[in-house]
Amino acid sequence: MAEEKLSYERARDELTDVVKRLEAGGLTLEESLTLWERGERLAAICEEWLEGARARLAAAMAPAEDGDAPAPF
Repeated sequence: MAEEKLSYERARDELTDVVKRLEAGGLTLEESLTLWERGERLAAICEEWLEGARARLAAAMAPAEDGDAPAPF
């Protein structure tokens, strides 16, 4: 599966569904482990998106080399 291509919102929503299913219980150990592993992959995808967003914000907020403040959003 091409998780790398999931949008942040899609990965977050799927992660929410995984958590709900795990919390509901009633799964076999194998099903629970498979869901847990999927949740870990989805959480990593979300973290990558968030780190990228943080980096973009930091770059946008950094003063320009000529000393001018960044333009307001």
